[in-house]
Amino acid sequence: MAKNLKGKKIAIVCTDGFEQVEMTDPRKALDEAGAQTVLIAPRAGKVKAFMHFDPGDQFKVDMTLDQAKAEDFDAVLLPGGVANPDALRILPAAQKFVRAFHDAGKPIAAICHGPWTLIDAGVARGKKMTSWPTLKTDLTNAGAKWVDEECVVDNGLVTSRKPDDIPVFNKRFIEEIAEGTHERPSKAGSNGAQASMR
Repeated sequence: MAKNLKGKKIAIVCTDGFEQVEMTDPRKALDEAGAQTVLIAPRAGKVKAFMHFDPGDQFKVDMTLDQAKAEDFDAVLLPGGVANPDALRILPAAQKFVRAFHDAGKPIAAICHGPWTLIDAGVARGKKMTSWPTLKTDLTNAGAKWVDEECVVDNGLVTSRKPDDIPVFNKRFIEEIAEGTHERPSKAGSNGAQASMR
């Protein structure tokens, strides 16, 4: 499928412990579709990937979360891995950044454990989503409708379960970016913990 994303700027948000292929494969697909991808992390320098339980490569951070502004980007990608989203989800800067994409109707893609960050960003409630199976209870408790499917698209929110799902995940994310912004409520649905943040 050929989609021209020339002129589109995509934020990739991760920190140490992300699943390497869940960042590199979507990034390659986005780059090949003409988009500009920007790797964003909580701190400058490099972030270290994992390949399941084995250490992976290190990748140069293009911009820190404190420097990044959601209005400068057209979509955001959240790779999985266990340690990565578990660290991101408690960072107010990451929560705010991701929530801004939701509130602006911009596409969001999260794979494997990536949806953890969506819970703490307060954007899971009312959404049909999938993830790595161990997140089912977390997402359900946050008000999402969890399903075991290869890829789920709900009004610009793209989720998948695992690395095997990456080909369709990439295709759907590129389609959503090409479509542009989506109509969403002005405020993200939130779980109880997030209500106090506003």
